[in-house]
Amino acid sequence: MTSPNRPAQTTEEFDVVVVGGGPAGSTVASAVALKGHRVLLLEQQTFPRYQIGESLLPSTVHGVCRILGVEEEVARAGFKPKRGGTFRWGRNRDPWQFSFALSPRLADPTSYAYQVERSRFDQILLDNARRLGVDVREGCRVKDVLADEERVRGVEWTGADGASRQARARYVVDASGNGSRIHGEVGGKRTYSDFFRNIAVFGYFAGGARLPAPNDGNIFCAAFEEGWLWYIPLRDDLTSVGAVVSRENAADIQRDPEAAWRRLIDACPEVRDLLTGVPRATEAPYDQVRVRKDWSYWKSRLWRPGMVLVGDAACFVDPVLSSGVHLATYGALLAARSLNSGLAGEVDEARLFEEFETRYRHEYGLFHEFLVSFYDMHQDERSYFWKARKVTRLGTTELESFVELVGGLASGDSSLGGDGQAGARVAEAASDFDRAVGRLPDSDGLRNPLYESTTFREVFREGTVLQERGLLGGPLEDETPVRPGGLVASEDGLTWVAG
Repeated sequence: MTSPNRPAQTTEEFDVVVVGGGPAGSTVASAVALKGHRVLLLEQQTFPRYQIGESLLPSTVHGVCRILGVEEEVARAGFKPKRGGTFRWGRNRDPWQFSFALSPRLADPTSYAYQVERSRFDQILLDNARRLGVDVREGCRVKDVLADEERVRGVEWTGADGASRQARARYVVDASGNGSRIHGEVGGKRTYSDFFRNIAVFGYFAGGARLPAPNDGNIFCAAFEEGWLWYIPLRDDLTSVGAVVSRENAADIQRDPEAAWRRLIDACPEVRDLLTGVPRATEAPYDQVRVRKDWSYWKSRLWRPGMVLVGDAACFVDPVLSSGVHLATYGALLAARSLNSGLAGEVDEARLFEEFETRYRHEYGLFHEFLVSFYDMHQDERSYFWKARKVTRLGTTELESFVELVGGLASGDSSLGGDGQAGARVAEAASDFDRAVGRLPDSDGLRNPLYESTTFREVFREGTVLQERGLLGGPLEDETPVRPGGLVASEDGLTWVAG
């Protein structure tokens, strides 16, 4: 932490400084600029740049992007439409799928998302921030925050010339991703999930077979003995393929990532057969095989006076449900509401940011709880990976951390006060979803039994509200606070008002 009185070569004044130009940073910067505030966005890299996380949910496309005024540009980009997800997961060896269109509250015109090349998608969002008046500066490295005993006051950063500069602001937003250098200024170290302590190795093929239409754009996730694989059709001539396995495989993967990646694909016939005779991609940046560790973590706090964390700087959860960009942009929109209301002096700052933190933890907790139950649903008694990821093996420390994380809000049950109750609830969620999947073969095609699962329906509820706000200017049902005395979103979705 740097003293706010430390001299620098140049000092500038803003209302908000955003660190990081990915979806979270672009979203919060754009949403604050829409209210006329002065926003500086500092991005270390120069766009376009490579990023993983290519499979979106409808809430980002038709909710956040529409609120920011960029939905039509995303639609014109030619990304592959994604109408749902297809899984080889659970007791049945046959693949099953869910369709966004069969949700009772998701209108058909917005019942799809996209598979995106993140270099292009992120560029669209960042350029939109520029058009809205955000001062976007690329190739800029934030070195430290400026703070005193009361609050964070700005950041110290360097540009391409290496000169040190200061940017002072009422608020600093850390949206600089899982590699953030400054997230420790809020909430100390990250808490990593033991349950999801996995490693991913991933790369790209120059094509690949597609599922039958109209599901040819679906993400396909297939469980196998050592873990699971994703298969994402980005273009006709480009497919993203990754394996998520136990961290005990780390040494083998890091010794030769490509050989390990190929071996894992070959170990899963459902994915291997889609790639028969298909060469690896050779165009940059898709010509590399990459590795990522530690998929799931959260922080004990997500804000302090003058500073807030969003996106992967704040939290991340296992990617099987394509929740990464949704959580990043949703959390960024929540933060923007608190920033806008705080800058306008409309509501007490602590109340505003406690609303942000409560809702962000709530949404993260929903996905975390559902994904634990989703893993538990898969049955493979031969597999070390799957046996180690049963609810019955959730350690007390993990459950206590989860209870502390969500404070009972993930389940909507304020009585969730101990690890025993949490474990029982997760086990019931796994059974609830498993029963819904079991009803899929008897579905009449007019409804999806998955949406009859309380567990599944709840995890998509807030995303659906976002879509309704983007499409209709507000949710179909009156929004209620998530806690006594809480706040609700304004009509335009950009500020908080009393519930």
